[in-house]
Amino acid sequence: MSDRLTHIRNIGIMAHIDAGKTTTTERILYYTGVNYRMGEVHDGAATMDWMVQEQERGITITSAATTVFWDYANSKYRVNIIDTPGHVDFTVEVERSLRVLDGSIAIFCAVGGVEPQSETVWKQADRYHVPRICYVNKMDRAGADFFKVITEIKEKLGANPIPVQIPIGAEDEFTGIIDLIANKAYNWDEESFGREYSEIPIPEDLKEQVAEYRNKLIEGAAEENEELLEKFLADPDSITPEDIILSLRKATLDMRATPVLCGSSFKNKGVQLLLDAIVSYLPNPMEVPSITGINPFTKKEVEKHADEEEPFAALAFKIATDPFVGRVAFFRVYSGKLNAGEQILNATTGNKERIMRLMQIHANKQKPLKIIEAGDIGAAIGFKQIRTGDTLCSPKDPVVLETMQFPEPVIKMAVEPKTQEDVEKLMVNLAKMAEEDPTFTVQADQDTGQTIIAGMGELHLDVILDRLRREFNLECNKGTPSVAYKEAISETVVHNEVYKKQSGGKGKFADIRVELSPADPEFKGLDFDDEIKGGALPKEFILAVKKGFQSAMSNGVLLGFPLLNLKVRLLDGAYHNVDSDQISFEAAAASAFRAACKNAKPVLLEPVMKLEVTTPDLYLGDITSDMNKRRGHVEQVDSKLGSQVLRVKVPLAEMFGYVTTLRTLSSGRATYNLEFSHYAPTPKDVMDNVMYKIKGYLVTV
Repeated sequence: MSDRLTHIRNIGIMAHIDAGKTTTTERILYYTGVNYRMGEVHDGAATMDWMVQEQERGITITSAATTVFWDYANSKYRVNIIDTPGHVDFTVEVERSLRVLDGSIAIFCAVGGVEPQSETVWKQADRYHVPRICYVNKMDRAGADFFKVITEIKEKLGANPIPVQIPIGAEDEFTGIIDLIANKAYNWDEESFGREYSEIPIPEDLKEQVAEYRNKLIEGAAEENEELLEKFLADPDSITPEDIILSLRKATLDMRATPVLCGSSFKNKGVQLLLDAIVSYLPNPMEVPSITGINPFTKKEVEKHADEEEPFAALAFKIATDPFVGRVAFFRVYSGKLNAGEQILNATTGNKERIMRLMQIHANKQKPLKIIEAGDIGAAIGFKQIRTGDTLCSPKDPVVLETMQFPEPVIKMAVEPKTQEDVEKLMVNLAKMAEEDPTFTVQADQDTGQTIIAGMGELHLDVILDRLRREFNLECNKGTPSVAYKEAISETVVHNEVYKKQSGGKGKFADIRVELSPADPEFKGLDFDDEIKGGALPKEFILAVKKGFQSAMSNGVLLGFPLLNLKVRLLDGAYHNVDSDQISFEAAAASAFRAACKNAKPVLLEPVMKLEVTTPDLYLGDITSDMNKRRGHVEQVDSKLGSQVLRVKVPLAEMFGYVTTLRTLSSGRATYNLEFSHYAPTPKDVMDNVMYKIKGYLVTV
């Protein structure tokens, strides 16, 4: 195992909004010596929240990367950290970060516990098999309850939380932390801003609780290791702290357990022990499974290992625009190494690129690098065309790694510049931002000629427009936000399509027989099955049929909205030796799509959101009544810290301006969280209403 690689940790910090991710990162920067003063989110001075919009709103919008070094057990460790947003509108930043990280810290508020976005990011981490540790923050806040949060982690997330620490007191009386592994208590010095901390005796009133939880910890660690189990059965006292850490580390890497720590980042307590835990429990690049890809020429599977001697392979996970250096590509190196100025292959596009400069990133600042090696995260400057999800590799050893999947935008808005001279400037800069953010799209409405932008929520589009104004000096008029509807078919239809054109000379001919049916609800896009027997159609014509259906799906037969998904079976076909070509079969597929969909009972789909409202008891009735008017389906009502938590599924179309309504109904005391759940068919009256609004008349199919 490479000694360099064993001393690297690539980690992310993820949580619900306002759980303290950025404050924790700021403390890490301070205690590792990167910053000489602490930046605070509420002051708009956080290093990692470098965008103006982040500083003003007190939220993280874009994932920021940094590198710190930490001394642990007489060794220096390099920790690459990505601080990700907690707001659901920017969930793409979490998604693409988790794709390239080896481990993660899940931060929970000691008062709020497991909140909606906590569940979302936890599932994202599960999907990418990212081992994690938990950090229960804000132990100093009124209502803080460490053990309640542990119960919620177990029940709501289905995890196996293992406390490795317990707090000394809570709320105003939170004074320190007891390390269950070392069986020691610690207190932090306030005058040094928590930089200094010292061992103190374990409080008498906690000794019984410490003994209970420590025995559970040792027992759990022993169960993970046969040798340790024998040791435990023979003499529990013979098990050393190192034994426990090694056993718990293995369980964490295998995702069978999640160590849980606690602290108060804002009050400078517990962060150093969190850094120790990052090194102790989270994997180095050698300990995560090797990544597989496909050779684009041979189509054979290729395995890439974290080894600098192997050919270079990396994944670009983010594109950003810097006002001074231009476009920056963030990438994770999975194998080999890359020198500044070296030529690489973008295997996704097939184009060669010369990477002029390499950088180590610290928030919005860069440190030049001559070389970047396997297991590391860095940034490239001076390339022509690299997009999010592209594979960068050695031209001599091409490989395409699995790309990233991003959610579809659910809200859209028309925008136009205030002056005609800015039309071109607007399109150029919107295209730049769409390149940076895969969940943001731009298109021109063919009927009206308007520029339509689409994103994940009202806040998402607000930030986009704010960036246009501040970064590019572009003032825009904006339309009312509207729902990004989708279409689907609800019945199975078999259709024959003959495409024939003759205008002297070579004609056009294509004949296909297809079956169109609703796709599996979990499937997104086109599910295409080729069932041609006996070589009735050449392969290039079959691919042309598929391409024709893919293109046609962007424009449904009801109101021109894209189809969410579609299953197509190509049953049979015929061609002419002279008149048939790929264009003919694409055209036949497009015609078949329009004709068959009209007979397959097309439906309009609307985005349904998962809403969580936290309100004092007094206002629950009014808020529930309002939800019923909005076509909301109340799924659950829970009591939490003297408040009621209402969980509802509600169509996005009914939620515009909800913040004002909720404020009025609750005298400003209720809060809410909204995130995308799924697409569902609209009721007939709603669909008719949408048709009238768009077309001015009912559409019959």
